[in-house]
Amino acid sequence: MNEKGNLSINSENFLPIIKKWLYTDKDIFVRELVSNACDAVTKLQKLARMGEAEIPEDEKFEIHVVLNQDLHILQIIDNGIGMTANEIKKYINQIAFSGATDFLAKFQEKAEQENEIIGHFGLGFYSAFMVADKVEIDTLSYQAEAQGAKWLCEGGIDYEMDAGNRETRGTTITLYLGEDGKEFLEESTLYAALRKYCSFMPVPIFVDIVKESTEAEKEAEQKESNTIHISPEEAENLTKEDALEKLEAKKAEDNEDPKPLNDTTPLWQKQPKDCTDEEYKAFYHQVFFDMNDPLFWIHLNMDYPFRLKGILYFPKLVEHMDVMDGEIKLYANQVYIADNIKEVVPEFLLLLKGVLDCPDMPLNVSRSALQNDGYVEKMSTYITKKVADKLTQLFKNERSVYESFWNDIGVFIKYGCMREEKFYDKVKDALLFKTTDGVYETLPEYLEKNKEKHENKLFFVSDENLQAQYIRLFKEQGLEAAILSTPVDKPFVSFLEYKNTGVSIQRIDADISETLQKKEDTEISEAKKQAEEHTNTRMEAFFRGLLQNDSLKVSVEDLKAESISAMLLLSEKSRRMLEMMEAYGNATELKAMFADVKPEETLVLNRSNGLVKNLLDMSEKEEKKEDVEMLSRHVYDLALMSHRPLTSEEMTSFIDRSNILLEKLSSLEAGR
Repeated sequence: MNEKGNLSINSENFLPIIKKWLYTDKDIFVRELVSNACDAVTKLQKLARMGEAEIPEDEKFEIHVVLNQDLHILQIIDNGIGMTANEIKKYINQIAFSGATDFLAKFQEKAEQENEIIGHFGLGFYSAFMVADKVEIDTLSYQAEAQGAKWLCEGGIDYEMDAGNRETRGTTITLYLGEDGKEFLEESTLYAALRKYCSFMPVPIFVDIVKESTEAEKEAEQKESNTIHISPEEAENLTKEDALEKLEAKKAEDNEDPKPLNDTTPLWQKQPKDCTDEEYKAFYHQVFFDMNDPLFWIHLNMDYPFRLKGILYFPKLVEHMDVMDGEIKLYANQVYIADNIKEVVPEFLLLLKGVLDCPDMPLNVSRSALQNDGYVEKMSTYITKKVADKLTQLFKNERSVYESFWNDIGVFIKYGCMREEKFYDKVKDALLFKTTDGVYETLPEYLEKNKEKHENKLFFVSDENLQAQYIRLFKEQGLEAAILSTPVDKPFVSFLEYKNTGVSIQRIDADISETLQKKEDTEISEAKKQAEEHTNTRMEAFFRGLLQNDSLKVSVEDLKAESISAMLLLSEKSRRMLEMMEAYGNATELKAMFADVKPEETLVLNRSNGLVKNLLDMSEKEEKKEDVEMLSRHVYDLALMSHRPLTSEEMTSFIDRSNILLEKLSSLEAGR
C-alpha cells in the first residue's frame, strides 16, 4: 500500500487553523497529544465493557513519552484502540472531523451514561506542528486481522501513507522536533509541561529519556550499580554477608518498576467520605506548593443536572495582600485546561485555591476558554451556593472554629458579599466583626449589646495604632468598636450601611459619642451658656488664624477622660469622600467634581484636661501670646497624630517645638 494525497478540510467544521495560530501556548501540544492517547485507551476500555472488543484480563494500559535527545525525536506511545488506514483518512486527513464525536455517535446506545472521552474537535493532533517539522503516525487497530498503517506529514497539506511497522495494538506519534520545538529537548522543559497538563490524566504516563552514553559513562554506571555506600561507623562491624545483602537490596531497588508521572485517581474523584483530613492537606501541598495547611475545604461532588467534581480550599493568609494570590485549576476529564476561568468560577471565589473537574464543559476549540452557555452559569451558581452553605454551616455548628478562621477568611467573605448579592444574602448572618474588646460579634449582636449607649450605630477602627487614643477613651467608658482595618473594609463599610437601612456606621474618630462627655447640669445658667459659646467662637477664630485653615471647626467640650488634651474629628461623609478621591485620583471627571471639596474637620479641646485649662486662661493674656501659639500648635499636632501620620515637614516642626518647650520647662524648674 502506497498512497499520496492532500489533506481535505471538512467544510462544515472548518475553523481558521494554521499550525502556529491554533493555540496561544506552545506547550499545549503535550496536553493534546497525551490526552489523545488517553482517549485511545478509554475508547478501547469502553468497547471491552460493551463486548465490542477483547483484551487480556491482565492488560496494563500505559502511555509512554519517549524523548531521544540525540535524534531530536519526541514520541507519544499508547496501547489503546489504534486506527486503521481508513480511520486515518477520516480522522486525520479530514481536518476538524472529530474521532471522539464520531465514536460517541456510533456507540451512543450502548455507551454508559458518563462521557469520558476528552477530545471533541479533531484539531488537537495538529498542535504537534507547533514544535515539529515532521510528524509520523504508526498505528495498529484493535480490530481482528487489522493491518498496520503509517502516516507522515511535513507540515504542509501533503501527506504520505504506507503500511505500518507496529506489531501490537496502539499508536505511536513521532515528532521530529524543529527549531520551534528545540526547548522540549530539555528534560526540565518537557517534565514541566507534562506535570502542568498531565498530572492527573486517567491513564498511567511514563517518561523515558533516550541518550547515547560513551563507553566511559557506561563503565561508570556499571561500577555505580555494583557499589554500596556505607559510613565509617558501619564499616567497622560490616561482615561480608551483610555487604552482599546490602548490594542485593541496592540492585533490587535499581530494578524496581518505574512509577508513573501522574496520579490516575486524584483526590477529587473519590467520595468525600473516603477521604481523610491528612489526604486533603497532602493534596493541597502537592498541587499548590503552599507550606501552610489550608484552613478548611469544600469537596464538590455533583452528578445532576450537570457533572462537577472538585475541592475548594480556604488558604491561610500570611498577610492581607495574599488574598489576591488565589488559584483555581480547571480540568475536563482530569485534563488540565487553565487557571482561574471567571466564566465557571465567580471572580470573588478566585481568591481561594482549588481544582474543579467539569467533564461536560462547553470548551472552545483550544480548550483554553469557554463558550457562552447556560450550563456554565448554572455551574457558577452551584459553586457559590456550596461555598455559602459551608460557611453558614461552620458558623452555626462550630462557631468557635469559625471565629478562629475569621482573620483569614473575613476579607474573602466581605469581598464576595460586595461582588455577588446572592452570596451576601446567604452569608449575611455569618458576617463577624472583631471588636476592640477582642470578641467576635455579628452586626445584630453588636447593636443589641450597645443599644443603651448608642442605638443603631456601629463604631469602627481602621488603624489600631493611629487611633489608640480613641480606643482607650472608648474602653475607659465601657464602649467597643469593630476593627475594620483591611483595604476591602473601606468600600465594605458603605456597602454594609446601604444593606442595613437605619444603621449608622462611622469611624471612631468621626464624632464624639454622648457617652464620652460629662453630663451637663440641665439647669445651666444662660450666662454660662453664653460664656461657653464665646469661648468656642474665640478659640475657633484663634486656631483658624494660627493654622491658616478657614474651614476648621473648634469645639471646647468636657470629656470624661481628663488625660486627653484634644481630639481631631473628621466627619464620616468627608472621610468617605476623601477615600473615594484617593481611590480614583487619576480620574479627570472625579478630580473636577471634588476640586472644591474640603474635609470637615473639628478640633475638640478637652476642658477637663489641665493643659487645655491653662491654655484657655493664657489665651486671654496678651503677654502670653507667643507661648499660647506654640502650645496651641503642639496640642493640634498631638490631636493630628492620632488622626494620621505627620508629614516630614510637620514632624520636623513638632520635634523642634518639643525641644523648645522642654528647654523652657527645664529653665523654670532650674529657677525654682
